[in-house]
Amino acid sequence: MNSKVSFSAASKDYQMGRYTQSLATLNQLIDSQQDAKTYALLAKNLLQLGFKADAARSYALAAQYDSPNAYEYHKQAARLHFECGNEDDALLIGMRNLSKAQDDAELAYILTSIYLNRQQRDIVKPFKKVLSESSNPDHSRLAALLLTDDLHDQTNQMLARNLFKRYPGNIAFRFLYLVFLREFNDFDETDKHSAPIIERIAKGDLDVLRKDNPFYHLHWNGDESLNRFATIGTTPLNPERVAMRRKMPHTWSDKIRVGYMSSDFWDHHATMKLLQRILELHDTSRFEITLFCHTEPEHLAKNTTDRSRWGNVVDVYGLSNEAIAAVVREHNIDIMVDLKGHTAGSRASSFNLPLAPVHVAWLGFPGSTLNIDLDYVIGDRFVLPDAAKPHYHEKFCRMPESYQPNDPTNRPKPKPITRADLGLPEDAFIFASFNGNRKIIAETIDIWCNILKRAPNSVLWIMSNGTRNQENLSKRFQQAGIPQKRIIFCPRVTYEEHITRQQAADIGIDTFPVNGHTTTSEQLWGGLPVLTVKGTNFASRVSESLQHAIGLPELVAPDLKAYEELAVELAQNPEKIAEYKARLKANGPIMPLFDAERFCHHLEKAYEMMAERARNGLDPDHIDVPALPRRTEPFYSAE
Repeated sequence: MNSKVSFSAASKDYQMGRYTQSLATLNQLIDSQQDAKTYALLAKNLLQLGFKADAARSYALAAQYDSPNAYEYHKQAARLHFECGNEDDALLIGMRNLSKAQDDAELAYILTSIYLNRQQRDIVKPFKKVLSESSNPDHSRLAALLLTDDLHDQTNQMLARNLFKRYPGNIAFRFLYLVFLREFNDFDETDKHSAPIIERIAKGDLDVLRKDNPFYHLHWNGDESLNRFATIGTTPLNPERVAMRRKMPHTWSDKIRVGYMSSDFWDHHATMKLLQRILELHDTSRFEITLFCHTEPEHLAKNTTDRSRWGNVVDVYGLSNEAIAAVVREHNIDIMVDLKGHTAGSRASSFNLPLAPVHVAWLGFPGSTLNIDLDYVIGDRFVLPDAAKPHYHEKFCRMPESYQPNDPTNRPKPKPITRADLGLPEDAFIFASFNGNRKIIAETIDIWCNILKRAPNSVLWIMSNGTRNQENLSKRFQQAGIPQKRIIFCPRVTYEEHITRQQAADIGIDTFPVNGHTTTSEQLWGGLPVLTVKGTNFASRVSESLQHAIGLPELVAPDLKAYEELAVELAQNPEKIAEYKARLKANGPIMPLFDAERFCHHLEKAYEMMAERARNGLDPDHIDVPALPRRTEPFYSAE
């Protein structure tokens, strides 16, 4: 057979749509002529006849030859294997062309889809850029799943910007872009791009909120009745599955087995600066504590504490939800506690599988953990007042003083320092804001400007994330007529330095609708009183809770107007500030806020009350934990 004539005939048959005849000719030809062109044409015929898997193999054979089209043949083979569900074959081809995939959105899409499905996010980080730049909507949607927790990562910023600019009508991409604008205090752009959303809400279109991230939603919307609509990335709960989980057979023991799940089980994380001492104090004669840890390895490498003091640590990092559920059930946990909620790095979705008879939310997320199967949310009477009950699917478990634990043992005490040491003015009244910059909204800045104008001998000391934040914040102050010299920026420093430097200010000034949480308790620990305002949802009520627990309820203003008035009054009464600082020093060792032992007893009582209901086959119900008698002696030395 003349191979040249035969290939021409096969090619002509293909062009005329005679795929079976072309295929027959090619099969004869393969015995005498094996080359890229022949296998590629064979693949095209097989594909037209509906034999995708065979076509993929033919393209792979075509790619083996030294041909200018070898990479394209590889890519076609990978695509067809992927569409057929032959992921291992697609990966094998993709990994051979890994360097090219970083510049080829089609191959990057295939590899990313497979690795995300296998919970292997780290491998696909290099593909985020090329996918975000692609004009293919499927590529863009996949790129959005590659966003990491780091809002300061330039690739993340570029991805959010590209997605929004390309699809301005996509509400989810608009919300995503707004997260980055708020992170950097870009107030003008935030106002501009949030306006269409605000207009739709004003017209009663609350479904628009379903495209917002539950956590970042709280940073701009303090309306508790609206917070429950921000549900992107979640799936509605199935009440039948929840009921089934609660009724599943379970073997109880003399001890209550409590499991905590988090990605923050390393000693430098803010959560552990609150929680560490509580874990150390759990009564092991009555409770068995297991930590289900999905902490990033890079964070664990920084840990210096013996984590076995906190409980039995079980590594579930990188496991699927189903695998996590299997591990948890092996330990026969009675009460499973999620410490993350809808925050970065969460695996709260695993709670939608049966983990334990009792599922609990605590500490990580300041609100209802929407669409996650949870029986209780731990709070207190300030963050979870009765009026909030209609907005939660969880039942309230209210601690008697504050929901926030604090660690007086492992937390450093402030050291002596002067304003001169920090370059601060000696004769000015200093308001301080150490909250995360994303918590500072335009309305907050406007009120701060009013305060500075009415208290002329005052300055504002703000912790800044970086140059971009400083520029945007400075611009807003200058637009309001506040001279640059009255705004003093400070960088992030080590935890020990931060605890010490806070006392150089006169008073901390809180943000809204998200207060300082750990930040507020750190200021109170460092000897700095904090002025806050009564909030309208969990996230905006935290400082109120902490102020009551340390004995400074007068610093909770009833509304924003009173907040401004009180700030101005305090700036004119240094003796009042001295009184508050003295009270803080006296209250710290005896009031509940930093009393980890007392808190642990209350928490264990809460677990006993939850377990008792579950043992008796009763559905979860609201619980108010009774308070122990007040202390009469200090539990630590303030010196």
